[in-house]
Amino acid sequence: MYLLTVKDGLVTRHVGPYLTPKHASDDLDRVLSSCSDRARWQIHALESPGQRSFAERMNAKVDQSFAVKAS
Repeated sequence: MYLLTVKDGLVTRHVGPYLTPKHASDDLDRVLSSCSDRARWQIHALESPGQRSFAERMNAKVDQSFAVKAS
């Protein structure tokens, strides 16, 4: 899944999700028509829900290494 991010001055818009980057780029003209000429855009790939972020993996590692066990 992909997300189209458009930054126009101080406003950031997130549009999507799209199945492919091509779908996002096809929709780009429609989205940019409501923005100023100076708007910047990017297409981002979204992580699947099955993948954990780097921070989540690090927290899990810390939790495992400091697990308290009763004697």
